[in-house]
Amino acid sequence: MGCNPGIVKAERNIDESMMKKAPCAIPDKQLSINFGYDKDSLRSHFQDNLGRPATLVLTDNSTNMLSVRTINGVAQIRLHRMFLYSGEPVIAEIVSFLKNRKASMPHFRSFIRTNREHITKKHPKRVSVITAGKYHDLQDIFDEINLEYFGGMIKSRITWGTKSARYFVRKRTLGSYSRNSNMIRINPVLDKKNVPRYFLAFVIYHEMLHESVGETEKGCRRIIHSAQFKNKERLFKDYEKATAWETTNLR
Repeated sequence: MGCNPGIVKAERNIDESMMKKAPCAIPDKQLSINFGYDKDSLRSHFQDNLGRPATLVLTDNSTNMLSVRTINGVAQIRLHRMFLYSGEPVIAEIVSFLKNRKASMPHFRSFIRTNREHITKKHPKRVSVITAGKYHDLQDIFDEINLEYFGGMIKSRITWGTKSARYFVRKRTLGSYSRNSNMIRINPVLDKKNVPRYFLAFVIYHEMLHESVGETEKGCRRIIHSAQFKNKERLFKDYEKATAWETTNLR
């Protein structure tokens, strides 16, 4: 995914996976909600405590409860709207997190656990599965890789993506895997006569590894391409040839 390294300084996320950690000492009961902010006053509160400009976007995101990134010295904060009524202890922990990404947040996690009914779960959209391309059949390659490397244990579906090739080339996204829908999408720019089958197979193998290996956590960060993932990626029989082709033809 493309970004401007000269602009984006830092980005962190907190999601529901934090609730899977060891239980904290805070009692698992409903916190008082007689304290509240509106959006503008909460943004001002964050800005005053950080000592630098801040923006605040309230979301209904059911996965990422809190995220922050710094662009041009401005803290860009995204927070689930239910935290407007979370109480002083929770807001204080959020401020600590914004200042120090490693801050402990027992009140924050407890508030999420006891307010699940306010978190709207989005149902995955139905996806039209198209595997046959003009030059390459994704399902055929997927089945070969599944049998050879995973013993047929990968259960995800695969389809060609629907966005324009121009968009994907600009974003440098050749494939993606969604754990929510268990779907692999392959950039249609790869459905060309001059794209070798072994390279397309490598892209598909990479996305299948996401289902096989999963994600790990380091602090509040989710690690998608762990050391284990990268080691298994190199086990692909045409790894050297595929990466060399990508370097020559796509970079």
